Amino acid sequence: MARHKWELPPKGGHMDLPTQVYLQNMTWKQIEERLKKNDLIIVPVGSTEAHGPHACLGEDTFLVTRMAEAVALRTGCTVAQPIWYGSHPYHHMGMPGTIIVPEEIFVGQLKAVMAGLWNMGFRKQILLNGHGQEYVIPTAIHQFAKTYQVPGVFVNLNWYHAIPDHFKTKAEGGPYETNFIHADEVETSWSLVLFPELMDMSAVVDTEPTSFLGDKMAKHVDKAGNLLHRPIAWYGQVGLGPIEVAAYKPGVVGKASLADANKAKPGVEALLDYIVELVNDIMERFPAGVLPPIDQITQRRRDEIEAAIKGPLAEGGCSIYALAYPPA
Repeated sequence: MARHKWELPPKGGHMDLPTQVYLQNMTWKQIEERLKKNDLIIVPVGSTEAHGPHACLGEDTFLVTRMAEAVALRTGCTVAQPIWYGSHPYHHMGMPGTIIVPEEIFVGQLKAVMAGLWNMGFRKQILLNGHGQEYVIPTAIHQFAKTYQVPGVFVNLNWYHAIPDHFKTKAEGGPYETNFIHADEVETSWSLVLFPELMDMSAVVDTEPTSFLGDKMAKHVDKAGNLLHRPIAWYGQVGLGPIEVAAYKPGVVGKASLADANKAKPGVEALLDYIVELVNDIMERFPAGVLPPIDQITQRRRDEIEAAIKGPLAEGGCSIYALAYPPA
């Protein structure tokens, strides 16, 4: 994996700037020119969620937008403005500051976003997830593929899965005192690298993680990101631990006071290097305008797929929505 020099923390974000990063900040002329060179887009998928008195409600979203911005500047790909409201597991229910979108609505929104991006020419898409909803996003990708059956590259990347070695505790040779959970030492450390201006460590509080199985929980159920490879995924159970609004009223699960940007910086750099490699590998195999072979990726007729690839404004072309039968 190539190693790059990254400026951390970044000099602010790009969401409201006229830079060549965000799709929604570009004119259609700029988008058309961009598509000729690079037709891959990163969709940051975040949430609005309580992260304790020291952290902003958009922490999950800012994590992935700042990552995506840095990668876009390095590779020439584009970033979509983020999905701000996410799906949530049961134990998040009731927390003030947390906005929960039902799974079927969340999946439908992602599927609709993917279709609209494909229709405008972004046929390679990375859904970069920053929140505990990794069990929902693949459903959206597969529902999109089943509905439209169009050629393209569609990837769900959960950032914490790309660099598991950078989440080790000191006992394992890593930088952290505790394992990654939520709004804790690990997540707060990453936030201090990527958007320190949105954090207020003077207000930080700690909580003590608990479960109804006590020490035996560690034999069975994983923590955030399933990074410990335990038999049961963190989202694979309900009832073995308390809900947040009952046990973690501050919105922190763990020791956020232990956070330090220096603990996370090597991991951030390794992750950015990985995402750059992923983007470049996809674009090397499928340069702008090149797609996976029609006869190996879809069961639709070649003529209707070729019309959709031409696009709705081209002679003999059509929109992706003409392929949706039954209608999406």
